[in-house]
Amino acid sequence: MQGLKKENIDALIKAGFERHRNEELDDAESLYREALKLDTENAEAYNLMGVLKLQKGEPKLAVDYILKAISIKQSEYFYETLFQAYIRCGDYEGIVEKEDVVKTLYPNNFLLLFDLAFAFKTVHNNKKALKYYEKALHINPMSYDGWSNVSNIYGEEGRSKDAVSAMEICYKLRPKDDETAFFLAKDYFKANMYEKGFPLFEHRLSKKIAFMSQNKTLPNKIREDNFWQGGKIKNKNILVYYEAGYGDAIMYARYLPLLAKKCKKLTYICHKELEPLFKLNEHLGIDKLAYTFIHDEELDVDLHVSLLSLPYLLGLKGEDIFAYREGYIVPDMDMVEEYRKKYFDTEKIKIGIKWRGNATFDKDRVIPAELFNQLTKVENTQFYSFQTFEGSEDVSKLDNVIDIGKDLIDFSQTAAALRNLDLVICNDTSLVHLAGAMRIPCWVMLPYNVDWRWGDDISKCRWYESVKLFRQRTFGNWQSVFDKVLEEMTPSA
Repeated sequence: MQGLKKENIDALIKAGFERHRNEELDDAESLYREALKLDTENAEAYNLMGVLKLQKGEPKLAVDYILKAISIKQSEYFYETLFQAYIRCGDYEGIVEKEDVVKTLYPNNFLLLFDLAFAFKTVHNNKKALKYYEKALHINPMSYDGWSNVSNIYGEEGRSKDAVSAMEICYKLRPKDDETAFFLAKDYFKANMYEKGFPLFEHRLSKKIAFMSQNKTLPNKIREDNFWQGGKIKNKNILVYYEAGYGDAIMYARYLPLLAKKCKKLTYICHKELEPLFKLNEHLGIDKLAYTFIHDEELDVDLHVSLLSLPYLLGLKGEDIFAYREGYIVPDMDMVEEYRKKYFDTEKIKIGIKWRGNATFDKDRVIPAELFNQLTKVENTQFYSFQTFEGSEDVSKLDNVIDIGKDLIDFSQTAAALRNLDLVICNDTSLVHLAGAMRIPCWVMLPYNVDWRWGDDISKCRWYESVKLFRQRTFGNWQSVFDKVLEEMTPSA
């Protein structure tokens, strides 16, 4: 009778597996359950239920079933499934807790080592993450994802040359992949190897999006066959268009006067919010400036180029890449005076702050607004919020702060208000670039994983003379940044 029962259980599991394989998940689940009624200690059936629950989008139930399977029988495959279930749950600590199991029982299992490394990376234990990625890559040195994650960790830890080495391996594995080329470019930039990075930076997605957007509105002027590829343009009319965000547009505006000296006529299509500011700054060399739709017949264009390609196509090298780091943007002085009378008529030290940019792309840069309260207590200071739009509601959490952000519509107004300040303290956002471009002292608060443009050596900002960099000491530790800023604000006698 016992043998017959086992045959029935095996038949149920086999039938369930066939349904499972054919995506008949409800029928498969019923058969697995029938098997478990006959044998409540069948590890294989529990594991298959876990796999099925994963497919049904119920990862927490999947974890329960797979843990039950493991309690009955230790299996490499069960742990592989379990780790996937933990990842789907977002429970990376669950994987970390199995470190000893992997080390002791399955030290040569690439999948388990990889997932363990990924879990340590996700909980910001980079030392252990590197340890297990190295073990995994020893087993499978052709793992693109392994080398990519190693590069990312090295970048976080300020080991940019090591990050480059790892990403170069990725590029060898996928030499035609645009995303890999782009990531390698950013690693080169962070390691201050700009000339190696520029050609690869041309693979960025934002350049393609910018081209498609402009081609749609100006199909006769902006085409595949009239990209400027570098070279002599003395008798050429060039159209430049923006890509990416406000900060990038302000940072790369330094190259417009260099381009203007080389070409016959320069037309620039910019963000609407930046148009009034760029219009004021005639020394940038822009002959025609626009942000709205332009009819083809209004444009005399020979070549076009995206703004972020300029340093590469201009052939800049060495320190010339950081052109005009002493400043290149000026405000409307009449507007400066208007803001002075309205907001800044005080003998106190005037400090502007901002804590949030576009959090859609990088939430690590967002600073809890209330942390600024420890700065507002410093004697003889008056603080001003330059926070606009998303995050501006957090002004209510601050003491001794005047909200000027609610009145700022475009960057010409922001620039005029900034000119009245003694100092700007903010997160990594467009305000940093505007302050730096205006040579206004600015202390930028950086997350642990800093953006490529700030590099590894935060003792100096290569892009702006007036900007000083402060970085988190550990991941997410904004208080360490504020402690350092407070030291700078209140030096001991």
